[in-house]
Amino acid sequence: MAELATIARPYAEALFRAVGGDNAQALASQLEAVGQVSGNPQLRQFADSPKVSAQQVFDLVASVVNATMSPKISNLLKAVIDNGRLVALPEIAAQFRALVNASSGISDATIYSAFALDASTLAETVATLEKRFGRKLNATVVIDESLIGGIRVVVGDEVLDTSIKARLEQMKVALTT
Repeated sequence: MAELATIARPYAEALFRAVGGDNAQALASQLEAVGQVSGNPQLRQFADSPKVSAQQVFDLVASVVNATMSPKISNLLKAVIDNGRLVALPEIAAQFRALVNASSGISDATIYSAFALDASTLAETVATLEKRFGRKLNATVVIDESLIGGIRVVVGDEVLDTSIKARLEQMKVALTT
């Protein structure tokens, strides 16, 4: 949703400037946890109630996160709640993570695999992908049995598909044209 991204960008950039590289990875993890909690439909319904104060919403989110929030994350959460932008918090977290990754030369990579990858295979695959994409990767593995075999890697807007499913689709196109 473009509107949500537009709303979230100034918050993410302001937090990134305020952090200045100090503990950015730790703050990104805290912000992602807060973003996951704020994405809950029941919490949003509670927050949208006119009978509920901003402080009650803040207290609820803080208690569900169940961790000591840094003052910067706490201030951001208060600002987002006060401005009625709780719905944008997951997007703020995603954009902040992208800013942190960009500043450290790391990109998020999603590896779709038909089978679970053991630690050594994953390490070898990530090393190969880092050479292919020319940057350090923060990899997440998602099991997708429809691939039949092989992997499909998404890094930003780049996709590398070496799955059997993709090869079968290519063969199908070649045979029908």
